[in-house]
Amino acid sequence: MREILTLQFGQRSNYLATHFWNTQESYFTYSDDQEPPVDHDVHFRAGLGADNSETFTPRTVIYDLKGGFGSLRKYNALYQIEPDPAEAQGSWDGSTTRQQLPIIETSQYQTNLDLGLPNQQLQETDVRYWSDFNRVYFHPRSIVQLNEYELQSQLMPFEKWSSGEELFENLDREFDLIDRDVRPFVEEADHMQGFQIFSGIDDAWGGFAGRYLDALRDEYGKTSIWVWGIEDKSTVTRQKKQLRACNTVRSICSMGQQASMLTRLATPPSHLPGYVHLGNGSDWTTSALLCAGLESITLPTRFGAGAPKRSNLSFLEDTLNTNGNQNLFELQATITNTQPNPNSPQNGNRPAPPNPSNQEAQQDAFPEPSHLDIHYSPAVEESSAAQRSHVFAQIECDRDRLESSSRTATLTPDERLRRRLNEESVVEVFQTGLQFPLLDSFPSRLFQTSPQDNSHGLDIVAALTCTSKMQHKLLDLRNETFRLIALDEREAVYNDLTQLSQNYSIGWDSGSDSGDDDQG
Repeated sequence: MREILTLQFGQRSNYLATHFWNTQESYFTYSDDQEPPVDHDVHFRAGLGADNSETFTPRTVIYDLKGGFGSLRKYNALYQIEPDPAEAQGSWDGSTTRQQLPIIETSQYQTNLDLGLPNQQLQETDVRYWSDFNRVYFHPRSIVQLNEYELQSQLMPFEKWSSGEELFENLDREFDLIDRDVRPFVEEADHMQGFQIFSGIDDAWGGFAGRYLDALRDEYGKTSIWVWGIEDKSTVTRQKKQLRACNTVRSICSMGQQASMLTRLATPPSHLPGYVHLGNGSDWTTSALLCAGLESITLPTRFGAGAPKRSNLSFLEDTLNTNGNQNLFELQATITNTQPNPNSPQNGNRPAPPNPSNQEAQQDAFPEPSHLDIHYSPAVEESSAAQRSHVFAQIECDRDRLESSSRTATLTPDERLRRRLNEESVVEVFQTGLQFPLLDSFPSRLFQTSPQDNSHGLDIVAALTCTSKMQHKLLDLRNETFRLIALDEREAVYNDLTQLSQNYSIGWDSGSDSGDDDQG
């Protein structure tokens, strides 16, 4: 077993996670002579339903605010126990008054799933909540509603980092969240790979996740913990934009010291190739775009024993962390079966690494980093120094149904060490013929695929990259928020970001620390 336990914090992360779980569900096979393309035990757990029938549900804990679950109920058809009408209502024999919030009606998509009827392709207007397009059953222990705040409340908006931090501390003091929500899933695992966390980091969920991560690290000190930090980049007022920037800084300072991997994901990304169409940019659509890259780059952790090359969270993070102090990475991707677009020269072409100086070297050389055209990290105003960058390491997963090229050479430990010492890029490539599935719950017009492509999936190359650009991004973020942070935290935040940025310096740029002279 190589189990991964997922933690989901908040509405945006639950949209992303729902696409993720739908994709995992699509890999299931239902006949004895079919070999599943992935090891389902990594993300799913066996159990027993209310009638003692066998169940197989995601290995996850889902947190959301009051009203955030839509029509999803804690007890579903697998675990629902009908109440006994003769059961006594306690010692009170007087009259009672019941107050109930308006019930959110089940979407037509969910109704058809429950009845076993065929579904039409979902459209943007069909989705109100992430539960509207969910295709899997969850165990009741996976559903955790936080009633202290209400979704989209104007009176008590869940926006400030400190609000999330305070909420975690209050709940943990009363319940011990790790013991109540996490430990039961961990104890039933045989040999965990680690945790993956989906969370917003530019709102109060960043504070909640930061404190949660501290508690996880105290309890599971050597376990891999991967954090996918989501940031809302929609247009807002200047004041709210500054609040989000300060929340992000505090999240990076907190999680950057505890997480094994932290990758920032912008919704939506600022620059996209011409074959990506976000429409109105709803949470359903933008999270689908994130899922295509995230699910693809983590696919090697789910490969079965028969795969020619598979991996785990620990190996991937060790490959990317070239100096022992790097855990902030960038996610990139390219869709390779798209319709060519003259405004995007890479569309429809497989990403090509830099060419070696001669043909003989090209045959013998190990893979070099590929250049991909979807960049999920938030954009920043980069200085001239930041235009020059070095790729310390890159993990790639190439999903190509035709398996048209071979770049799967694995670096030996000696070769990896030599490359690190010589400041050469360390690249690990995983290849598979398994496409990213295009489901009826996934936006059909998100990617403009080639008219000649009759498949029902995407050929995609996804990559996690450790690059020297991270130094300048951290320094720019530090300088942008320096005077916005509260006085009692300002120096600590400034020093934390400065120290984190130094982990991504390279040779000629090691002494660069732009902005120091501007802080007065």
